[in-house]
Amino acid sequence: MSRRMAEVLEDGDIYFLYRPRVGEEHVGSLAEVQRLLVVLHPWRGRRRLRLLVVGRKHLPEISEHARYWAFVESVVDRPEQLSEALRPSRYVTKTRGERLQQAPRPVAEGAYCVTRHDDHTHLAYQLELPRRPGPPQRELDIEPEASYIVTVKNPEAPSPPGVGLPGRGKARLPADLQERFHTRRFAPVDPPRFLDHPGVELVLIGAAHDASAELGIDLDAEVERAARDTIFEELRIGRADRPVAPEITARWR
Repeated sequence: MSRRMAEVLEDGDIYFLYRPRVGEEHVGSLAEVQRLLVVLHPWRGRRRLRLLVVGRKHLPEISEHARYWAFVESVVDRPEQLSEALRPSRYVTKTRGERLQQAPRPVAEGAYCVTRHDDHTHLAYQLELPRRPGPPQRELDIEPEASYIVTVKNPEAPSPPGVGLPGRGKARLPADLQERFHTRRFAPVDPPRFLDHPGVELVLIGAAHDASAELGIDLDAEVERAARDTIFEELRIGRADRPVAPEITARWR
């Protein structure tokens, strides 16, 4: 792979959360996790918050260059709007009665970059918290630092059976973004405005553990610029009745 320095297209704060399986109050392993969620909060321009859902319950394995599907679930302007999408919910089933869907729980945070590297784009990040990753981070494949090749799927192109969002869930892109596909099924995430549209489908491919060396960027400096006030405090995720922000730890909870 070329070692030419990548161009940073966007940077900001990144947050990782896991949602417990329905009916699970305490999570002790990956088996009790329903979904892995990622929040991207750019530092410049319209500081929207994007909620991404990873198709598997963990990130792609770097060493295997695994390829995972993901999609943009929602895009909001304020943390309190995102909080609405992440709060616990109750619903009734015919066979099991009332069921409780727990709120997602924070598991890691740091800084990210979307970069242009040769003819493709990367999503790279470095964690700030937790200081020392533990079982949750390892089982979710949330590395202390990582880089993924990221592409966006043409919403007008067909998906293989059983893959992708249903028709009504697919993104409706502005003409200038749709034109970037030409006749291709996939395109780089360039510009990152692709991520501002709910229903956009992505493919993440594990690329490198040492994102800074691979892309020629200083992720340490990006982490230093990261917001000191965690978004989890504004979202009140995991607080219960405690008047303090939830602790990001190296333990399941």
